[in-house]
Order: sequence, then structure tokens, then C-alpha cells
Amino acid sequence: MTGGGGAGGRWHGLVVVALAALAVLGTSPGWAQPATGRTPEPGANLTVYLVTMGPGSQVWERFGHNAIYIHDPEHGSDQAYNYGLFDLRQENFLLRFVQGRMWYWMAGFPAEPYFREYVRDNRSVWIQELEIPPPARLELQRFLEWNERPENRFYHYDYYRDNCSTRVRDALDRFIGGSIREQTAALPAGTSYRFHTQRLTANDPPTFTGLLLALGPGVDRPISAWEEMFLPLKLQEHVRRVTVPGPDGTPVPLVRSERTLFESTAPQPPDSPPRWIPWYLGLGVLVGGTALLLGRAAGRSPGARVGLGVLMGGWGLAVGIAGVAVAGLWGLTDHVMAYRNENIFQANPVALLLAGVAPLWVRDRPGARRLAAGIAVALVGLSLLGWVLQALPWLDQVNGGIIALALPVHLGIAGALLARRQPPRTRSTPARASSKPGAAVNAR
Repeated sequence: MTGGGGAGGRWHGLVVVALAALAVLGTSPGWAQPATGRTPEPGANLTVYLVTMGPGSQVWERFGHNAIYIHDPEHGSDQAYNYGLFDLRQENFLLRFVQGRMWYWMAGFPAEPYFREYVRDNRSVWIQELEIPPPARLELQRFLEWNERPENRFYHYDYYRDNCSTRVRDALDRFIGGSIREQTAALPAGTSYRFHTQRLTANDPPTFTGLLLALGPGVDRPISAWEEMFLPLKLQEHVRRVTVPGPDGTPVPLVRSERTLFESTAPQPPDSPPRWIPWYLGLGVLVGGTALLLGRAAGRSPGARVGLGVLMGGWGLAVGIAGVAVAGLWGLTDHVMAYRNENIFQANPVALLLAGVAPLWVRDRPGARRLAAGIAVALVGLSLLGWVLQALPWLDQVNGGIIALALPVHLGIAGALLARRQPPRTRSTPARASSKPGAAVNAR
């Protein structure tokens, strides 16, 4: 990001000072301190923090990140445990990505240089000290050390249900007796997976549209606060309201204190998704209207005829490939959130036939007019069916933008091709000379 290197140098000292302060101020809670003259309780020297990083500029950084940071003065270590590691150069990474079978892994890093990377990239860093009993802190530390061993570190990544943030959430919840799940699993978040996906990709229209096309109704159901913690910033927010039993059994807040290590100067994501249906509709009407105009002019203008052929061929190719992708994600991969995708009505592999017949239509080959018009009408029928089926209560996918874009184009191309199915114009024939006697005219 622009200015990232300068930010890293400028804020390096701040991070060092902040971490030093945490080491001094982030002592264990009073009820966990050992009594004078007694052996310290195992784990009392440890301090556990939830660290949250704000969104970055890359697509995979837009959702934020987090880690568990353990300060261990007895062993002189400050480790930040990160569950979001992947490598684009990993063997068969692209194939596994397409199949929805990505393998991510976790590892621990020295905290100060690890946080400094996020400061360098102009990403906010927040830190929350957690109220965890000393034995549980020690158990958590041992679990994380076990988890980062080569034989234990890999896991099957899922964008919504098993990612860097849910792994951190689950690890913390495991060692505080399940308090996070107990207090959030039945609490409605008032949002959905798609809600957050759209608002966090609003700065990238192609990615926004691609995800709108590829994700099915699974991302549209209402989610709980527990599920919403697939986002690091939502985990940071929800743990503030979680309580755990204190030394006398009285509930105390899980978050003992929190600080901002660095605040980004980059624009922050919106609080809600953008409303882009009018823009999709406008684009669809523009392309569909262009097809109609070209269809009207195609009978007298070779250029208009070629233009319409290129438009319907390009549209058929794009929509057909998108349809293959939608069907493939549903039927051939482990991308569960892409299953039962109603966009198959708008982007269907049948459109590839339209792309295939387009060159024949331009050359006016026999039967090409009828075939092209029939395919276009079939695409209109599928698109209209997908729109009408939205009225059924069990088909509630949020895909209005895709319908608004695709249906006008399908209608425009079908209308243009149907207009070109008129019979060829008749030619006038010259009058023949009569062979009857006396019919000849004396020209002299």
C-alpha cells in the first residue's frame, strides 16, 4: 500500500514501546496472584491477549485477521499464534482452491516483528487482555505449542465456518469452559454471511459481482453472534460482552483491558452493503437496448449485423462460462456455500450454444436464424423462471443484482434475433416482350 514502508519505520518505535508497556501493565488479574510466601500457581506468570488486525488492501485481507498472543516472562517469550497461513506456491494450491479443499496452517511468531508487519501495511492493530484463570492459560499455551507442530498444524479451510478467526474463537472458548459459545450461539446477529461479504468487498466491484454470482442461498440465512465471529473484528466486538466466572463464582468480563497499538489511515469498510441493483439494471438495459438497436439495423447494415453477432457471441460466451462455473461449484466441489445456486437460471451453460451459433448467424447460414432465436428465447425463459421462482418461500437467495443485469440482456438479444427472422424481400421481375402478332411497335 502507498506509504506502507514509511509507516513501518515511523511506527516501529510505537509498537516496541506498546509491547513493553503490555509486558509491564498486562500482569495477571489480582485474584490470580499467588499469596506472599507461596509457590506461584502454574500459569500465573502468563498473560493471554486477543490481537485483532484491521482490513488490508488485498482481497484476502479485506476481512481482517487475528491471533492469540501469549506473554511468557518466565521463558522470555512473546508468541503470536496465527491460524491464517497459506502459500500460493503450495503444490496443487490452485486445484485445491477450485475444489474447495484448501489446506491452511497455523504457526507462532515473535510478537513484535509480527505486529510490525501489519503496521508497515497500514493495518490497524488492537489488543485485548483476556481474563483467563492461570491453569487455563497454561493449558492454552501448551495446546497452541502442540497445534503448531508440523503434524498438527494443517486444517481444512472454510471461508465462513473454519477460518483464521473461528480457530482463534474455538481455541479460546475451549479453555474458558465454553462461555463464548454459550453466550452467543443463540444470540441473533441480525446479519448474514452475504451481508458481510458484500460490505467488505464493496471497494472491488468485479470481486463483489463474482461472489454475488458464485455464492448460493447458504450465505443468506440469518446467523448468530457465534457464527458472525468468522470475522476477526466481530470476534473482537462480541468478546467484550462475554463474562466468565471469577474466583468467587461471580461473573466478570472476559476482556480485562484493551488498547490500540496502531490505527490505520486507510478508508474503513462500510457498515452495510452497497445498493447496486439500479446500477446492474442500468447496465443490463444498456446492453439489451444496444442489441435491439443493432437488430433493427442489421437488415440494411452489414456493420450492425456483425456488431449484433459479436454482442450475442460475447454475451453467450461470458454467461455460458459463468453457468459452467456455477454448476461446477455446486456439483463438483466442496464449496458448500455455492450449492443450490439460483443464478443457474440467469447464467446457464446453454448460453454457450448462442456463442457457437453467432458466427453462422452473421454469415446467414441456413437455419442459423431460427436456431439462434430459439436459443435466445430459451435463455429468456430460464431467466424469467428464476425471477418468478423468487416468490416461493423456500427460494430466497439474494441475487437481485444478477437478475437485474442478465434478464434485460437476454430479452434484448432475443428481441433482436426475432426481428431478423422476417422472410427475405421479393425482387421485382422485368416485363417480357409479347410474341403475339401486331404487338410490336414500329420505332420509325
